[in-house]
Amino acid sequence: MAKTPSFTCTACAATHTKWSGRCDACGAWNTIIEAEAMSTTPGKAGLGAKRGRTIALSDLGHDEAPPPRTASGIAELDRVLGGGLVEASAILVGGDPGIGKSTLLLQAAASFARSGLDTIYVSGEEASAQVRMRARRLGLSDAPVRLAADTNLRDILTTLDTERPKLAIIDSIQTMWLDSVEAAPGSVSQVRAAAHELTAFAKRRGISVIMVGHVTKDGQIAGPRVVEHMVDTVLYFEGERGHQFRILRAVKNRFGPSDEIGVFEMTGAGLSEVTNPSALFLGAREVQSPGAVVFAGIEGTRPVLVELQALVAPSPHSQPRRTVVGWDGSRLAMILAVLEARCAIPFAGLDVYLNVAGGLKISEPAADLAVAAALLSAREDVALPTDTVVFGEISLSGGLRPASQTENRLKEAQKLGFTAAIAPAGGKATARKGFTLNRAADLTAFVGENFGAG
Repeated sequence: MAKTPSFTCTACAATHTKWSGRCDACGAWNTIIEAEAMSTTPGKAGLGAKRGRTIALSDLGHDEAPPPRTASGIAELDRVLGGGLVEASAILVGGDPGIGKSTLLLQAAASFARSGLDTIYVSGEEASAQVRMRARRLGLSDAPVRLAADTNLRDILTTLDTERPKLAIIDSIQTMWLDSVEAAPGSVSQVRAAAHELTAFAKRRGISVIMVGHVTKDGQIAGPRVVEHMVDTVLYFEGERGHQFRILRAVKNRFGPSDEIGVFEMTGAGLSEVTNPSALFLGAREVQSPGAVVFAGIEGTRPVLVELQALVAPSPHSQPRRTVVGWDGSRLAMILAVLEARCAIPFAGLDVYLNVAGGLKISEPAADLAVAAALLSAREDVALPTDTVVFGEISLSGGLRPASQTENRLKEAQKLGFTAAIAPAGGKATARKGFTLNRAADLTAFVGENFGAG
């Protein structure tokens, strides 16, 4: 079937089915030309010859003010968001069941509402009476938060479009359903469609939307990863059930740094902020203990000191155990291999247990040297001084690579009363009064200086 030609006026962009000397829309003469097809894809899947509007362009040096932010008054939440809530932003919060997502967002809703932000909290999992009961327990009954309990997204968006709040909290995205999608609530199609509609609505109406997302057994937000790509910010609420500490981590943030963390403590009155997480993760360290080493790490922009605990014991099994909590198990295997190959320190026939105290999860490679120190301390039954922190990356050749932000790590260590640090040679750091910085050229030199072997 032959394609019908299309003609466009170069003066007003009007579309005509045939050529003529004068444009009927604007009256200009000799401005009508045949339009080239926008797409060569056959059938209805392509764009055809119909043209759209011209998008306004700007250069990189455009002087545009940063997006306005609204502070919640919860410093740890504002830190993770990058300084506060950005208008018309879409935020996805994920976490294990019962970790405290609803508690955190109810406290955040009350704090935003008290600061003057019109807030609506929509619960799809609990009845309004249950949410009010939690609000009474948290002491938030007087907060000017408007509440709704519904799962029909068409009704929810109609209500939001009528009320026009500044912030809407949807708890949770898996319970929302669209009547135009023939799938059960919670399915991939429903979750993807609901997230798209809520994100588009936030941009179109200038309303900030916070969505709660369930996680899978692997710890990822349930549903397609495209949901995370739709929103502006993705936050994960982490924590071990046996610990009262909770960590809010930003894994994606278009308006601030990613990998930033906020630390909270779960109490009977809700979640309270932890202003000094380093002291929290360290605990009491008055007595030297073999296998315990303090690592000076960086989480986002915040320096955090945390204790690494190792235990090395003879294995009664033919296959020794390698158990890791809070760190990467494959990286532990690499450290053990480097110690055996480059320093002639075998761990064959020995069970190895490694734990990050306080329930924190560490991912940066600068923890390599602290892990090696904890393993050697446990194996040789030699305790490192309690006033010393350790950090540095170990290469497969046995060399040590300096870690980034050395100055911030040392400043945090000195602030908490530590007087010495062991770090790789080559890092940038200024001399500090009352603080000793011991440089290690490589892993063999580090072992010889601290454990009397090499």
